[in-house]
Order: sequence, then C-alpha cells, then structure tokens
Amino acid sequence: MKILLIVNDGMRPDCIEGHRLTKCLKENGSYCMDGRTVMPSVTLPCHMSLFHSVDPSRHGIVTNTYMPQVRPIDGLFEVLEHSDKKCAILYNWEPIRDVARPGSIARSEFIHNRFYGLEDTNKYLCERAKEWLKDGDIDFAFLYLGWVDGAGHDFGWCSEGYMYALNTTCDLVYDLVRELGDKYTIIFTADHGGHERTHGTDLDEDMTIPVFFLGEPFEKGKKLEGVSIKDIAPTIASLMGAKIPMEWEGKVVG
Repeated sequence: MKILLIVNDGMRPDCIEGHRLTKCLKENGSYCMDGRTVMPSVTLPCHMSLFHSVDPSRHGIVTNTYMPQVRPIDGLFEVLEHSDKKCAILYNWEPIRDVARPGSIARSEFIHNRFYGLEDTNKYLCERAKEWLKDGDIDFAFLYLGWVDGAGHDFGWCSEGYMYALNTTCDLVYDLVRELGDKYTIIFTADHGGHERTHGTDLDEDMTIPVFFLGEPFEKGKKLEGVSIKDIAPTIASLMGAKIPMEWEGKVVG
C-alpha cells in the first residue's frame, strides 16, 4: 500500500462543489464534505493534530510557532519510519518541517513562497510530486500546498482572488490524481477553512473541511459521516500496516 496525502491549506468545502476534481473524487472514492478540524483552526496546530491524532491541548502547539512537546507523542512519520516505510514531504510553507522529527523522512523538498511566489511554488511542487512518485519508490508522501490560504488572507475567503487560487490548485491536483491514482491511494483534504480574511475561530466557516479518499480500499461514491482531521493519521497507519500509538485519539476511516 502506497499513499499520497495532499493538504490544500485553507480550502473550504463549499467553494469546491462545482469543480471537476470534486466530481471525480466523489464518484471514484469515499468523501466527507463536512469534516471537522481542531481549535485553534490555525495551520501548524491543525497539521500537528493531523499527524499526531490529538487535539492541540495535548500536543501543545497552539500557534504557528513550534514548541517541543512536553509529553512527546510519535507522529505519523515516526510511526511509519518504525515500520521501515520510506516517506517524503514537499511543501512551500517552512514551519511544516516540524510535523516530522529528524530521521523519519527519506526525501524532502521545501521551496520558499516568499522568493518564488505561492502560485509558482504550488505548480512546481505538484510537478515534483509527479517526478518523485512515478516509479513508486516512496511509500508515503505528503504534499502541502499553501497558495489558497495566502489568497484567503490577501483577498478574503470565497472572493474572486481566492477562487482563482483554489480552482487553479484543484486543477493541479486533478492532474496529479489522473497521473498517480493507479499507483497511490490518495487522500485530499484541508487543515482549516476561513472567513473574511482570517481563520482560527470556532465558526463553521473555519472548522469545516472536506476529506476525500481515493483508491483501495475505499468504496466508490460513498459519503462518509463524522470524519475528523484526527482520523487521517490512524487511517494511513492502519492501511500501511503500522502500529497505531495508544495516545492517538482518531479512528480508522473505512
């Protein structure tokens, strides 16, 4: 089992309903359009909860500044490394590096959006993902795309500028799905949503995320209920035959 996890930062489910990617993922996989993230609905805390399957109150990261865990929990990358899985990360927002501990990643690439731009780095990372994964050498890959969140902060969530970034990014992911869908089970989600030009609150606009599962063993056209961002790590670990830490709070989606 090989898995590609794609996180589109700041993607609201109500804004992707009409996109061809959404249609493709709904028809060919299992999906939840009203998944829930954690509070605070901020990028690094949400990603730490995604990969460690606990609330921010447990892992201790409540802002976009990383702090070492007081009571450390192994995250998904460490769990997979213990099972001799080869993992990779591609990302364009630097604090994402802290979701994995040193020694757990076989391959990584960071390209700074401040120097190369969010739109161009999103496109670059999607092309790099195709190159890295075409021969199936990587067991688990995490692709982080930060442009949509940046557009939300610049122009406002659901604005014309936001929708341009979102639709263009979904086009990139659609091409990835078409190219890699027969080699990798693909999970596509967001860390949080947003409203006006911000996020971080418990408003539904901030807390509701889409979660898609495409490929084995997920049923085609199946609507899922009650999916949490904390369910993603245990689902991936289970599919890859890795031991799920007892501290993890999420459930296996199936």
